[in-house]
Amino acid sequence: MKSHLLSSTSCSSPTRRTVLVAALVGACALLAPRGASAQDEPRPLYVEGYAGQLSYAPGEEAAFHVSTSAVRFAVEIARIGATREVVWKGNDLAGKEHPVPENASSHGCGWPVTFKVPVGATWKSGYYVATLRAQDGGGRYVQRGRRTAESDVHFVVRSAHPGRDTKILLQLATNTYNAYNNWGGFSLYAYNGRGKNQGSRVSFHRPGGSLFSRWEQQFVAWAERSGYILDFAVNSDLEFRPDLLNHYKLVLSVGHDEYWSAPMRDHLEAFIGRGGNAAFFSGNSVCWQVRSEDDGHALVCWKQNYHQDPVYATGQYATLTSLWSHHLIKRPENTLTGVGFLWGGYRKSHGQFMDEPAEFTVHRPEHWVFAGTDLKRGATFGGKDTIVGYECDGCELTWRDGLPYPTGNDGTPKNLTVLSTCPVRWHPNDAEWYEKWEKGRTGNAVMGLYERGGTVFTAGTTDWSHGLGKDATVDRITRNILDRLAK
Repeated sequence: MKSHLLSSTSCSSPTRRTVLVAALVGACALLAPRGASAQDEPRPLYVEGYAGQLSYAPGEEAAFHVSTSAVRFAVEIARIGATREVVWKGNDLAGKEHPVPENASSHGCGWPVTFKVPVGATWKSGYYVATLRAQDGGGRYVQRGRRTAESDVHFVVRSAHPGRDTKILLQLATNTYNAYNNWGGFSLYAYNGRGKNQGSRVSFHRPGGSLFSRWEQQFVAWAERSGYILDFAVNSDLEFRPDLLNHYKLVLSVGHDEYWSAPMRDHLEAFIGRGGNAAFFSGNSVCWQVRSEDDGHALVCWKQNYHQDPVYATGQYATLTSLWSHHLIKRPENTLTGVGFLWGGYRKSHGQFMDEPAEFTVHRPEHWVFAGTDLKRGATFGGKDTIVGYECDGCELTWRDGLPYPTGNDGTPKNLTVLSTCPVRWHPNDAEWYEKWEKGRTGNAVMGLYERGGTVFTAGTTDWSHGLGKDATVDRITRNILDRLAK
């Protein structure tokens, strides 16, 4: 009938057509349900959650805490490495919405366990994602149509047999994930916090917060395609499961491993002292000291506001949550990694060296790290893939006969062999709060290694993995280190 009226030749004049359309709209209004209001319109569709623990071992049950506006939802769990391997699916799970506490950022959501999944004996050690999916048909009377919502929950599966299949342990920078996560309103940063406010405590018991895809996934994919087997752990496993280290020869840090607790450092340094090896394919590493709370479900870091840390009032500064290089803590990261952020800085980030190539200059090409690369002294590498950036670590250097040597004044071991360097610089907004900072200083990203029982290698840059699989020199250097230090 509507079609007939609107196509009728009697509607050919604009005036007549307008009258008929108005009459039709009025008739439709009479047919609409009386009392229709905003409550008839669909609510936003969402599904979010978090894992009960950061890591699990085969044989344990992984618990998931989910809040959703959907009546039912589905789950797909997959291992993310060189390939995506689905290990479990669940459909038609009952959904329920839970409130978000005002202090969710700092103390977690407190949602109940929604479902549990046994971690199978065949699940390989790795980084896993539980993808939550929900859908509905929209509103009751209006805004109808299929709607979908999706979010991810990450967790790690440790090896069922630590060290049996590999002597390489990759510990993921999960503390850094949490530090940048602003779900609930706040992180350990002001730039992404509600009202530009910076938090001092962040909980792992809230959705969001993975940086795996930015650096570590590229390293893992390259390693697995290259024939390497890796076992996985998370930052807090170094703190709460230190015996795990006894099964490995080489511990890896990849990407942006910025936040470390004192027990983490203690346990890794003891491992190195016993002859274990560590490789930091990372930058801005071990920069801030944190304290774990709630059995590892939250961490605290007061950073620039260290004088507000309750530890500050005690006068016992060993666990003060500020820069590891802070003069009150007296434990610069250089003593572990060989380098530190105070003598490093930014490259192609924060307005620093934005137009110059992000590449390393080679100083000691005869070293075994460069074996098979055919590099000469003064040659450069990595610029094509900007492997030097965006945050880099270095050390105070002195130059003799055109070669760099560490002074040792900043905590860097004097036996550090400097293999390559690239100029970097802090941004004043990041540096000038620290009273010991030398304004305007230009430092270097420093790639090198030293021995202290075991061997410690550092790439001195967050973006090393960006060259893997693309730059033959980066690939060969990485192979040389893994092959030698994992024996």
